[in-house]
This record gives sequence, structure tokens and C-alpha cells, in this order.
Amino acid sequence: MPLTTIEFDQVVDDSYGGKAAGLAELRRLGLAVPIGFVIADASPPDGIDAATQRFSELAAAGATSVAVRSSAVGEDGDDQSFAGQYDTVLGVDSVDAFAAAVRECAASVHSRRVASYTENAPATMHLVVQQMVDARAAGVVFTADPATGRRDLMVIDAIAGLGEALVDGSASPDHIVLDSHGDTAVCEVGATAVLSPAEIAEIRSAALRAARHWGRPMDLEWAIDRAGTLWWLQARPITTLPGDLNEMDSPLAGADHVYTRCNIGEMMPGAFCPLTASVSGYAIDYAMQMTQVVARAQPSYERPWLQVGYFYGHMFLNLTEGTALSSGLLGNSLEQFSTSICGRVVEELTAQPPKPFAHRLVNTIRLTTHALSAGPAIRRLDDKIAGFRVPTGDDPREVLRQLEFGVEEYCDITLTHVRSSSRAAVAANILESVLTRQAVENGLDADEGRAEATRLMAGASDVESALMVEELDAVVRTIAADHATAERFVATEPAAAVIELRAASNPGGEALRQFVTRHGHRGYRELCMRDPSWAEDPGGLGAMMQVMLRSALDPAHRAPLPAPARTPGSATIRFLARLAQGGARGRERTKSKMALMAHALKLGYRHLGAVLAESGRLPDADLVFFFDRAELARVAETDDITDLVRYALRRREALAYQNSLEFADVSVGRPAPLLAPPPHATTDDRIVGRPAGRGSVEGVVRVAKSIVDARDVRPGEILVAPVTDVGWTPYFTVIGALVTDIGSSVSHGAVVAREYGLPCVVNTLVATKVLRTGDRVRVDGDRGLVTRLGAP
Repeated sequence: MPLTTIEFDQVVDDSYGGKAAGLAELRRLGLAVPIGFVIADASPPDGIDAATQRFSELAAAGATSVAVRSSAVGEDGDDQSFAGQYDTVLGVDSVDAFAAAVRECAASVHSRRVASYTENAPATMHLVVQQMVDARAAGVVFTADPATGRRDLMVIDAIAGLGEALVDGSASPDHIVLDSHGDTAVCEVGATAVLSPAEIAEIRSAALRAARHWGRPMDLEWAIDRAGTLWWLQARPITTLPGDLNEMDSPLAGADHVYTRCNIGEMMPGAFCPLTASVSGYAIDYAMQMTQVVARAQPSYERPWLQVGYFYGHMFLNLTEGTALSSGLLGNSLEQFSTSICGRVVEELTAQPPKPFAHRLVNTIRLTTHALSAGPAIRRLDDKIAGFRVPTGDDPREVLRQLEFGVEEYCDITLTHVRSSSRAAVAANILESVLTRQAVENGLDADEGRAEATRLMAGASDVESALMVEELDAVVRTIAADHATAERFVATEPAAAVIELRAASNPGGEALRQFVTRHGHRGYRELCMRDPSWAEDPGGLGAMMQVMLRSALDPAHRAPLPAPARTPGSATIRFLARLAQGGARGRERTKSKMALMAHALKLGYRHLGAVLAESGRLPDADLVFFFDRAELARVAETDDITDLVRYALRRREALAYQNSLEFADVSVGRPAPLLAPPPHATTDDRIVGRPAGRGSVEGVVRVAKSIVDARDVRPGEILVAPVTDVGWTPYFTVIGALVTDIGSSVSHGAVVAREYGLPCVVNTLVATKVLRTGDRVRVDGDRGLVTRLGAP
């Protein structure tokens, strides 16, 4: 049967394979595509005369050589690219070579590598025949970054000459990454750049045109000939991308607004599923807005995502909206406001004009009264939480109604926590401000005053989070007292060790059961609706307990009890210190209540997921966490949810990509993930941060960028982490000091570190990037300095 040839302009769909369809669409877009044709179904071994005739016509038109490339059905599709699976023959310049190339490419559909790539039956093999480009440069352009999943980046890889060396990996290309504005974000080139700025701009413009035409991110091959003409050789979807990392982004409150990961990055580290944003993020935003309303910084609650932003799956505070407080209160400058949140003065912030004195006085009274009168609301928290029953029914609509009631209660509980936290922050800031001013007046460095404030704040007792760690440490000591139990616990896989001990009738088992009853609602990323609390995460709890137990079994590594803080002579300072200490107690107590309500909600949403999965509305229960609350109402009530489920599946895939992203501590406008380490304050192996825990110690670094990494920490090591929330604090009984990238003197990690007498430096910005596990460092918690003494 003779082979049939098809012109590119006759290709209107993917009937002749993805490669032919892509080239045809590029031509229709008006982009330069080398002349050629398609051989339809090249599988028959003979009947090549028509194709040979068409090849001869190309040669007569000036094509000195052609490329013969596969365009099998299913190749370069939405789900599979088949990149490199089928054969390509370049430089075909005679009739005999052309016939051989057709047979070779057609036969590759039955190759072993194709069989291992796909379980489907062999595809119909069509072929693309094109004039070869005498390339000065060639390469590929991705209109989204396939490595990070970011759709705001474009990646261009370029090589001198033919692009085959780039495709087969035998040469290292120039690597250029462009941001959404077309500016160069990364430029890794050799001694001589392959592309000029004008050529990069031309490639970008055409690639964006193609992506807009297809309505999705594209992978395109190109070549530039000796005359400087840009030719397009292939267009296909990027098949490795997860869902859009920005699909669930909140509205930007303002193009010039300043957002930060500080503070909220400790409470909510890493990336979070959409449901967490719709529940915990919503509650935090509500509470902060209502605080602004009390202080008359805004007239009323406006809409979600004003004080908090959700971008790339991460939570951010909107500092610009918060500056309304500093301009409307007495004694609360922009510098104090930004320092309380970020641990430094944020130069990017613009101060709002101060309100008239009378307004500031009234607002200050209103907000102070609101914070100091939180006592009754705090006392009502237990009844409020007990009033919410975790749903157990099998009607998804009723379960969702109950959960919506729970979210309303959660918002109110979060507001109470913010009121409690305000007392802590105000008292701590006033104490530090007074002592810093006194230090400067006495001719001392301002850091002396900050260090003294830190020492005084360490005198707080009955801090919830510190007591929790003390109780877990007591559980560990009970286990350590029984040699056989201790040895078995350490030698067993963490989850199994906890499950076995919780069921045991020995003292260690009883102590663990009591701890879980009191504190099982706490855990790492405890406000996440998807992440389990300690009660549901025996593996995470067990890993921490094993680290603590190993330390307990080696008395040489037990940390000495911290020396009591000296009592200041000034009655005013003593009063301010008591206020700061009381604020720390209240803040941690209400944080625990907030976590308890979050725990109840996550159990409820987990039940909702199970109900929806059992009814066949969702493919699995876990997918419930990848809808927002409005979408869940549609999932529970409507029948046509196919698109919603597909989007949720892609969001779940995107979460791992989002979690790998890092951000500067402060961003103007929409936060963008970092592509390179941020600027940092380092001089001769010295990292400058903010003092948060008294004392100085030398030790070996353990860099833990996640709580999973922290499981490897050894007694006496210096824990260096991006942030620390309550899930990290059990390790504080083991480590010698704490260093974090972000944080402030009233952050959770700093509060607990002080209670344990740990030297602590926060807000270094770069410690996890500059230091390496095994480095020996000195941590000066009084002055906020980390000095590297030697490499591993």
C-alpha cells in the first residue's frame, strides 16, 4: 500500500500525532516553521514512492538535507511526551538515505524501549519530514519551570550549533530563567553567551504567544540559522507540571503592599493545603481585622485576605494594612510595629500620617482595654470548645453545616488568642524599649538593653508550652528509669514504640497516656487541617521521644538547670517584667486552646472526607483537604463535580512543589519565591541575628530544614532551623542552643528557649543556608551573634 503524504496546512488535529499537530499550529500562528510534510502511517514496509517524490520536491526547493522524525499517535500529548523513545534521523540528503530513514523511524514503534515506556499497544507511526536548519544556535524554551512548577518563570536552554547535543545530554547549555516581566532571574552561561538579549526577547515573545494560543504551559524547540532567523521545530505541552502553584492565591490587597513571612511563618511554617487556608488562614485574618476595627484602624470587617495573604500555598502577614495601628496609637511607631513582627525595622514600609492626638489617645485606650479585658473571653474558651461536637453522621451536607458552625467558633477563639497575644507583645515591647533607652543613656550599646529584657522575660513560670515539654520530659525520665522498657522503646520503630507503650500497664505507659490526654491535640503545624496532631501521629511523637530518651540515658548530656534571673532594682522595671511574663503565659495558654479547636475541626473534616469517599463523590478521603470551604459545599450538594475533583487532584500534586519554595522575610507586592539565597548580614563567619535567649555556648550544628530532619539531632548540638513552632519544642530538652532564620523575641521558639535557659538567636535570615551540619559555632544569645569556629 503506497504511503500517503500530508501537508502541514492539512493537519487540523492530532490524528497524525502530536508533533505534526504542533507544527501545524505554529504555522497558523504565523511563526517560522521549516518547510516539510507528514507521512501518514509509515508502518507498511513498501510503497514509499509518493513520499520519495515529495522528498525530491523539497530538495528541488532548496532543502539540502532533511530531518525525519516520529509523530506517533499519543506522542507529545497532554500526559506523555515519548521524548527520545522513537528514532529521529538527521541530515538525510539522498533518496536512498531517505528511504532508510523512513524505515528506521517506522520500525522504532516496536522497539524495546517503547515497550517499557508504555503498556499500550504499538501506536500508529506517522512521520514528520522537515528541511534541516543550518543552526548557529538551538535549544528549548519552557513557558513554565518544569523543575519548580512555577508558571511565572520561563526557562531557556541554548547551545551552539544543532540542538541534538542538548537533547541527548552530551553538552551543557546556557541556562536562562526569565521572570514574568521578562527580566533575567538566573543566567548561567559559558565564556561566550550563545544568545544575545534581542534573541532571548524574540524567543520569549513567540513562546508566550504559543502558550496563550494553547492555553497552557508549553515546551518548544527552536533553532536560529546563520542568517539570524528564528525557526520553530516542535511544540508540545509540558507533561511534568503539577497544578498551578498560584491557583488558590488570595487577592492581592495592594500592588505596593508589604507582606512578610515573619511571625506567621512560625505559627504556620511551610505550605498548606487549600482547606487549611480556608479555615485557619481565614480565622487568623478575621481576628486580625477585628483587632484593627477595635483600634479604629479600619471601619469594619471587609473581606477575607486583607490582613493575611495566601500565595503559593504559604501564609503571609500584610504589614501595610497593619501600619494603620502604628499611625493611630500613642507610642507605637512604624519602627516598633515592624520590629515586633519581623525582628527588625522594615525599610520597605511607608508610615501612614499620624492621626490627631485625640484620636490616637482614644484608639490606644480602646485597644488596651480590648487586650487587657480578654480575661472573661479566655475563661469562656473551654465551654466554647466543648460546645462543638466533632461530626459523626453520614450526610455530607449536615456534616458540613456542623463544620461551618465550628469555623465560626474557631474565628472567635482565634480573636481571643490575638487579644491575649497583644498583651504579651505590648508588654515585651515596652520593657525592651525602656531598657534599651536606659542602656543608651548610660553609654552602653542598645544590645545590652535588649539582652537585659531577654533575661527578665525568662522569669515567667507556668508557661503552657514549657510545661508541656516538661511533662513530656517527665514521661521520658519515667521510661528511662525502667532499663528494659527504655531499651525496647529506643530499638523499636517510632510509631510502633509509642503504640506499644500506650497499651502497656507499666509506669511509662501510664505517664504517656496522661500526656496524650492533656497534650495530644498539639503537634507540628498544629493549625493545619491535614497534618495529624500528636495523638494521631505516633511516628512523629515517637521520633522525638527517642531523641529525648537517648539523651536521658546519658547523664553527661543532661543540661544544667538554668540560673534564676536576677531581680531588677527598679520597681518600674519589675512591674514591666511581670507584665511581660504574664503576657507570655496568657499567649501560650490561648494558643493551646486555639490548637485544641483546630484539632477538633481537623477530625471533623477528616470524617467528612471519609463520608464523601465512601459515597463515591471523592476518589479518596484525603482529597477533602484540597478544596476550599465554598467548593466543599458544591462537592457535598451537587452532582457534576468532575472538574472540581480534577483540580483538587492537581492541587495535591502541587503541594510538594509549593513546600519546597522559600521566600524573603519581606516582599513588596505579590511575594515571589527566592531563586538565590537572599542578602544576609555575615562578616568573617559571623551571622548577625536578634538576641532572644540569654547565654553563650559552643557546639556542633545540626541544620534541620523540617521537623523530620530534626529527628537526627544529638544531645548538645546547636539546632539551626528556618522556624520553630510547638512541634519542635520537645527537642529543646536535648539541644545546646537554638538558631532560626526568622522570629522575634516574643516568638514561640524564643519563649520556650528562654524557659530552658537556651541561648537563642532569631531572625538571622540565612542561618540554614550559610551553616552546615557538623560546623562548630558559638551562639551568643545576649548579642544575637552566631560565629562559625570551624567547618565539619
